[in-house]
Amino acid sequence: MSTHATHPEIIKRLKRAEGHLRRIIGMLEEQRPCVEVAQQLQAVEAAVASAKKTLVHDHIDHCLDDAIRSGTRSADEALREFKTISKYF
Repeated sequence: MSTHATHPEIIKRLKRAEGHLRRIIGMLEEQRPCVEVAQQLQAVEAAVASAKKTLVHDHIDHCLDDAIRSGTRSADEALREFKTISKYF
């Protein structure tokens, strides 16, 4: 597996989202207003979606491109992998 330059940033984003999600659980336990909880859940959802998008783009830009250029995968194999990962957009 190749090194991904974006992984450290993705990890930071996900750890922040994880901490934020724990705080949301606390909000529910404290019976905070549903509007406040929904707003915070939306923020966590957006953070996770952004991390996923970054990961998928990095994979396409680096892994698939490098694999084709280096000859470790055929264009057909790379295309199948692209189709698979693009499902997660």
